[in-house]
Amino acid sequence: MDTESLKNLGWLLVWGALFFVMMRYGCGAHMMGRHSKRQKHHNSASNGETKDPVCGMSLSPAKAAAASALKGNTYYFCSTSCRDKFEKAPGAYITVAHETH
Repeated sequence: MDTESLKNLGWLLVWGALFFVMMRYGCGAHMMGRHSKRQKHHNSASNGETKDPVCGMSLSPAKAAAASALKGNTYYFCSTSCRDKFEKAPGAYITVAHETH
């Protein structure tokens, strides 16, 4: 193999690793149907962060990609696709316990 082929192979491995990390641990995880078993699905956290009610991802309200208001509560989302899923069927993602937080 020449140096150019090795260089291209190296870049392919770097991009492949980045893609894997984003799909496994990032926002892509909920798109693949994977949720962290450690994360609780509620919309408020003690450190000022909130949780996306659709995928459970922790996020700062100031950096949220989208938000939706329902029954006097504001819910924050990691992506517009999570917000759209929530707005189509909010009852599937929130419970009475979530609304009291």
